[in-house]
Amino acid sequence: MQEIRYTSTAQLREALGSPSELAERKAVPTLDKYSRAFIARSPFLTLATTDAAGRTDVSPRGDQAGFVQVLDDHTLFLPERPGNARYDSLLNIIDNPRVGLLFFVPGFEDTLRVNGRAEVIANAELLARCEVNGRVPKVGIRIAVEEAFLHCAKALRRSRLWDPSQHRDRAELPSLGQMILEQTAARDTPPAAETISLVDTLIEENYRNELY
Repeated sequence: MQEIRYTSTAQLREALGSPSELAERKAVPTLDKYSRAFIARSPFLTLATTDAAGRTDVSPRGDQAGFVQVLDDHTLFLPERPGNARYDSLLNIIDNPRVGLLFFVPGFEDTLRVNGRAEVIANAELLARCEVNGRVPKVGIRIAVEEAFLHCAKALRRSRLWDPSQHRDRAELPSLGQMILEQTAARDTPPAAETISLVDTLIEENYRNELY
């Protein structure tokens, strides 16, 4: 089967066409009333970052709706909640401040895309606003917004993401602990059942005690 490799903008545009004038103009340099309203309702986003070598990472971020603060028409603040201490996103931002965010609202099929420049900061006033159950984040991500635009519903309609009839049974795959242990085990040395059980228990304890 013939393969075509696209190596130029002109070549790709010739094959796929160009965006409409409205699609070109919809990216705006500020957070208008609709972007603000979308962010206020969003409990989940994905954060894309890139390190100095150009390696890209996408991280899920979730909390109560409105957890991302809109500081003004050009600035967002995202708290850094406890995780696995890899801090891939934070380390990437230190190397390369360019970030992209995709906001989701449960039940909404359209999404909000925001691109800009980020920095890792510890601002006592901003962090205090993020307190949950008496716990205040140690740092957060401040984002200078360069463009924001609403994204159409085609991807979520094709995926039927919010359709309960499409939800899968988690039992179709092993537990998170088992999968990670098997991925990191030496070849032909499967993890013991006791080890899997212990790791699964530790993961669940972490969920209960370390969300914030």
